[in-house]
Amino acid sequence: MVVDLRSQSVVALACRRALVEGPMANRVPLVDYLVLGDDPYLVANECVGCGARYFDRRNACAACSGTAFTGARVASAGEVRAFTIVAFAAPGIPVPFVASVVDCDGTSVRANLINVVPDPEHVKLGMKVKLATYSLGTDEAGTEAVGFGFEPLD
Repeated sequence: MVVDLRSQSVVALACRRALVEGPMANRVPLVDYLVLGDDPYLVANECVGCGARYFDRRNACAACSGTAFTGARVASAGEVRAFTIVAFAAPGIPVPFVASVVDCDGTSVRANLINVVPDPEHVKLGMKVKLATYSLGTDEAGTEAVGFGFEPLD
């Protein structure tokens, strides 16, 4: 199925996803491309014309100028292709942490590495990692915000 994502808001996409995959009672993903459930995964917007993938909304493909996109499930395991250990951040952001680019079977995903000591002895290029979700907090109504990162494969 090809979906023209230009005409759909994030809310409409989330509602459509909930109808197809079932509601996640009291859990909300931080980003619309994170699908929660027993086996969480990411969904990229894939250009129908050339296969380029994007995680943000697009009016046109940067690679071929195509305007049709479809949702594509991204592999949940990958390999660290680039990383930096962030030592200074905005007030209130705990440091250090590891910002990375993970290759998930050809799709580049920018995410923090979690559940790993943030130093060069514990983080390496080529390190095998898997998608992991974590709680960002719960509001007064009991709704939990859920984020994602990648953690080392055991």
